[in-house]
Amino acid sequence: MTKTEDMMHKPSLRNRLKLATALGAFAIAPLAIGLSGAHAASDAGASGPIDPARMSETMRVLASDSFEGRAPGTPGEAVTVKWLIDQYQKLGLEPGGENGGWTQNVPMIRTRPDPKAIATIKTRGQAALPLHQLTDIVMSTLQPIERLQLSNVPLVFVGYGVTAPERRWNDFKQVDLHGKIAVFLVNDPDFDAGPEEPVAGRFGGKTMTYYGRWTYKFEEAARRGAAGALIIHDTPGASYPWSTVVAPQGEEYDILHDDKDLKSVPMIGWIEGNAAKTLFARAGLDLNRLRRQARSPDFHPVNIHDTTLSLDMPVKVDHLQSQNVIGKITGTDYPDETVMFGAHWDAFGKSTDAAGKTVIRRGAIDDGSGIAAVLEIARAFKNGPKPKRTVSFASWTGEERGLLGSSWYVAHPLAPLDKTAANLTMDVLQMAGPAHNAFIIGAGQDTLQDDFAAAALKQGRTTQPEAMPERGAFYRADHLPFARAGVPVLAVMDMAGPFDLLQGGTAAGSKWLTAYMACYHQACDAWSPDWDVRGAAQDVDVVRQVGYNAAFSHDWPTWKGGSEFRAIREKSNDVRSAH
Repeated sequence: MTKTEDMMHKPSLRNRLKLATALGAFAIAPLAIGLSGAHAASDAGASGPIDPARMSETMRVLASDSFEGRAPGTPGEAVTVKWLIDQYQKLGLEPGGENGGWTQNVPMIRTRPDPKAIATIKTRGQAALPLHQLTDIVMSTLQPIERLQLSNVPLVFVGYGVTAPERRWNDFKQVDLHGKIAVFLVNDPDFDAGPEEPVAGRFGGKTMTYYGRWTYKFEEAARRGAAGALIIHDTPGASYPWSTVVAPQGEEYDILHDDKDLKSVPMIGWIEGNAAKTLFARAGLDLNRLRRQARSPDFHPVNIHDTTLSLDMPVKVDHLQSQNVIGKITGTDYPDETVMFGAHWDAFGKSTDAAGKTVIRRGAIDDGSGIAAVLEIARAFKNGPKPKRTVSFASWTGEERGLLGSSWYVAHPLAPLDKTAANLTMDVLQMAGPAHNAFIIGAGQDTLQDDFAAAALKQGRTTQPEAMPERGAFYRADHLPFARAGVPVLAVMDMAGPFDLLQGGTAAGSKWLTAYMACYHQACDAWSPDWDVRGAAQDVDVVRQVGYNAAFSHDWPTWKGGSEFRAIREKSNDVRSAH
């Protein structure tokens, strides 16, 4: 699952040791949570044709040393792509990539800023305040520049940085951000609001909207011509600790954009919460008071008085050619219509931990589990009758770097998007065993979610909305570019809440989730023979059934009335009604 924060990166050694005190070995050892490994091959009937043992073996291979953490543009990518093509061929799939091949090229840039860089804050009447990279601030760029230089650039606090006419909200008013650094709060304007505040519920309460995502805030800064954008980190609003922001050490990836595309601001980044308070206080401003003011539609941007930021930061720029891997089964009746299953093959590669040791962030669960799911679903389709619609099986690159592979595909589709019936994405599946329940990410968006609930019910399971909607999971995985293009989507992400496990109930489900989150995007997201993969296989079989119904039908899944994506899809209704 993506940086992409975002859900993004990795806790410090100190935080991991704190977690170890509470969780025993779970927080610092490879994830070994669940029942005995012997269970991986038993009870396979509970998940139909989806084999937990094969899923476990796929995750073991993808998380092994030779794959080096599967970072785009590294030797680990070459090993991964070759292995995926081999698996697709063994399954008997047809090539679904470019020019009759298995892959789609995804041109990228990678930027790696100097980890020893220092930004200098100057406030009239105060001594210069140094902000150290990876301690007080994380500064990055998505532009191919080898030196990022800013000289005495003024800073403007823009609240949550939201422009949402449909919600009667505009944080920017008439402020001119050209030549300035915009400073944002993370999440939505109503995230911290009490029930008595007028903003309460206007942005979904604790359910994050796209306006709350850091990606939106950087995009908004670019639309307004800012010289830079900084987001103030707080753990509840971001849904991850400062150590998660620090872990990539400012490294960024991006796809190559057409000249007409929106370009990122030169400097993007995050500032640590206490460092931000100090910066504001030196200018005579109370950040906590400004947070409250920012929850009002009457908020106006605030110049951080007589305060500027300067920076001279070397950046290493690499131009990369990464690859999506795509196989397919051509439909018998409607070959130009597509049902797509997808997951991302990339993880975070090698990095240096707090002790200076090189570690591999293996991504066994994130998203080795999703790749295992795609392969199992492909096997099930190949073992059955040929579908009426074409079924595509995509392994995406660059999800952890900002949904890059899936975004490139949507910008350069290999099958018509207006005749893509569904995108079904699997990203992080639980390894704690069969459950009584399942979670729906972004509940209420489209009819595929209703189909998911119906299929889960046939397994004897209930469904419920994600338990932690403040994480904005619906806006953080490879289905999102498809949704933004109007394609109905289904996302299965088992970080959505504590499962009610058959053995141990919600207490055991919560224990697994807490321990997994301690290893999220870390080296300890490594394969374990002690996993109970049957619960993951249950979820995969539900997704398979939803996709099967769409692939053997000529009906079109649809967005619901309240979805922000419905109007996009409706623009191409005539294309589908003619078939």
